[in-house]
Amino acid sequence: MPSFDVVSEVNRQEVKNAVEQANKEVANRYDFKGSDARIEQQDLELTVYADDEFKLGQVMDVLRARLAKRNVDVRSIEPGTIEKISGDKVKRPVTVKVGIPQEKGKQIQKLIKDSKLKVAASIQGDTLRVSGGKKDDLQAAIQLVRKSVTDLPLQFINFRD
Repeated sequence: MPSFDVVSEVNRQEVKNAVEQANKEVANRYDFKGSDARIEQQDLELTVYADDEFKLGQVMDVLRARLAKRNVDVRSIEPGTIEKISGDKVKRPVTVKVGIPQEKGKQIQKLIKDSKLKVAASIQGDTLRVSGGKKDDLQAAIQLVRKSVTDLPLQFINFRD
């Protein structure tokens, strides 16, 4: 039976490269001379440091630009709340989202079921498997999900015939 998987993944190496490039750019920029602006990374948890909230926004913009250049969807980053460290210095945790949340998976599953296509969707952990009788139905399901879900970067993998 033909099927495919709907996933939300990022290339971890590209995220690491983007963080390194952003740090290099921040270190070389004139408006950051003498400041403690940087991005630290531990797997998919990033922490952005800066001297004040304005510079923090600037560093976040540099990070987004570098991620976009390296083909990492910027919708996959989720900034946390700004925290004060000492004096005027601030930090902001940024999470790189991987996987489809359970609630979002149920919404996509309901969307596919309500579309009256002859396909079935099942949630398997943080992925969604869609299977059906014909390839055309599966391709219609892909188009439906692409058009309807815009707040999460989705990839369609393991297309089996």
